[in-house]
Amino acid sequence: MKAIQTIPTGIAFAVVSVFCDFAAAQDDSQELAKKLSNPIASLISVPLQFNYDSGFGPNDGERAYLNIQPVIPVSLNDDWNMISRTILPVIWQNDIAGPSGEQSGLGDITQSLFFSPKNPGPSGIVWGVGPAFLIPTATDDLLGGGKWGAGPTAVVLKQIDGWTVGALANHIWSFAGDGDRADISSTFLQPFVSYTTADAWTFGINTESSYNWETEEWSVPINFTVAKLVKFDKQPVSFTAGVRYWAESPDSGPDGLGFRGVVTFLFPK
Repeated sequence: MKAIQTIPTGIAFAVVSVFCDFAAAQDDSQELAKKLSNPIASLISVPLQFNYDSGFGPNDGERAYLNIQPVIPVSLNDDWNMISRTILPVIWQNDIAGPSGEQSGLGDITQSLFFSPKNPGPSGIVWGVGPAFLIPTATDDLLGGGKWGAGPTAVVLKQIDGWTVGALANHIWSFAGDGDRADISSTFLQPFVSYTTADAWTFGINTESSYNWETEEWSVPINFTVAKLVKFDKQPVSFTAGVRYWAESPDSGPDGLGFRGVVTFLFPK
């Protein structure tokens, strides 16, 4: 009778250990990727979001901009966090307002502060509310509104299994700034749905719609994105690519398809 060969205990232990380490790393990556789908997660992140759009006005103007968007949570006490979300646009554009030539530089900063419970409610709902501010940091008149603004902002979402479903909104009114520039009264609406797989791929769809109450005009881009979270040594980084379709925009606004690419650096606690 042929002898039954057995795997040495040390090798078996090593195989199991490697498998467990891989499974734990995969679970950790999935959880980090899911946190990126939550705008108010308790996670420091620095997204660098590149966007390109065209079709502006009669001269088919184009715009490329990089949004630098640090997200910093601050623990207030045992029950509450404050999450700071900043959007600083760095813009290049050409013929954005008819034959207006080329401009480049900084746009206006949007600063949001969300006050959010540390633990979801009984139904798993995550929410946050707070103020949003518009800061006139544009380096050219055609890169910003020239106004100080403020208003409320809120976000609500639920995560179950790999799914994230929610919405973010704000409204900003201008209250100071260049008296020769148009007043600002703008509503921003961002419903979103995403699904994150066990190996940290995230597939998402959202709109980043805005309504200008002064001109009574909608801007409605629909974004489709695919993201993958990877680790370089111990540094997690998420890479996102996406396409955008402008379902509605003013006559002077973008048209057709736009594109997005994002690199997000994560700094887990």
